[in-house]
Amino acid sequence: MTNRTIDVLTIGNAIVDVLAQTDETFLVEQNLAKGTMHLIDEPRAEELYGLMRDVTVMSGGSAANTAAGIASLGSKAAFIGKVRNDELGDLYARDLEKIGVHYNVAPATDGPATARCCVLITPDGERTMNTYLGACQNLTVDDINPETIKASSIIYLEGYLWDPPKAKDAFRKAIDIAHQDGNRIALTLSDTFCVDRYRDEFLTLIRDGSIDILFANTHELRSLYQTADENTAIAAFRDENVLGVVTRSEEGALVIMSGETSSVPAYPVDQVVDATGAGDLFAAGFLAGMTQGLHLMDCARLGSLSASEAISHIGPRPQVSLRELAKANMLIA
Repeated sequence: MTNRTIDVLTIGNAIVDVLAQTDETFLVEQNLAKGTMHLIDEPRAEELYGLMRDVTVMSGGSAANTAAGIASLGSKAAFIGKVRNDELGDLYARDLEKIGVHYNVAPATDGPATARCCVLITPDGERTMNTYLGACQNLTVDDINPETIKASSIIYLEGYLWDPPKAKDAFRKAIDIAHQDGNRIALTLSDTFCVDRYRDEFLTLIRDGSIDILFANTHELRSLYQTADENTAIAAFRDENVLGVVTRSEEGALVIMSGETSSVPAYPVDQVVDATGAGDLFAAGFLAGMTQGLHLMDCARLGSLSASEAISHIGPRPQVSLRELAKANMLIA
């Protein structure tokens, strides 16, 4: 068995977040519907990037946000995702290393530019997102380093990256290598539209032993089992032979294992400023707790605490040390 030097390796879309404060007039001028997410092409991404002022630029993407949370909690995190060898791609790699996330995927030397999400934030805190997927969709099996997979106790897969066929092959390669070495695989369903597209494939991954841990919110779980009733979806999942972690917003979270369901409450916050990334940071807390030997219910509490920090400010990345926050709340020593 390989010596495990990485607690959690996350695999997903490598997207640079470009955030800027703006006003309603700019949204009208750019014909953008406030509070929505638009998929855009490279010329439009370049145009918006050039128009934005006083921008904050940071590495992003769901799985990378989870890796950032894991590192903030004191566990060893790594990330696999594809960028281009351009200005934003270089920034992406430097930013991950700066926050303590190991990243050594070779950038693409041709093809589309590094993915970016241009986030326009109006004074009321509403986010209007414009996403160019670019290079992140070109992850292939060649980007999956077997030694990195073997060195990782848990590999966390982002459901969003199930769309590109080559990325899907990369996921399957990671699953095979991990299980050969006795490491665990976690999958997040990402969103209901993702589940609608790949319901049968996700159920197959759950039922053929590919997945050991599943993360979902209640909307995604209902979509997975095609029911409008939350309790029906939970009962259906209870029959699956995997560990399930289901987030329920202000109602907290459920841990489902071996036919039993347990719940933990959400941590209270003074104000929900931005819910973006709450699920990503919940997964970070749960997985970090697992690698630090916590009881599963304490893992869920650590997830809830991490999510509460994420929603208390703009942006999905923690703004304080989650490890110190967890110590203050007596979740870890």
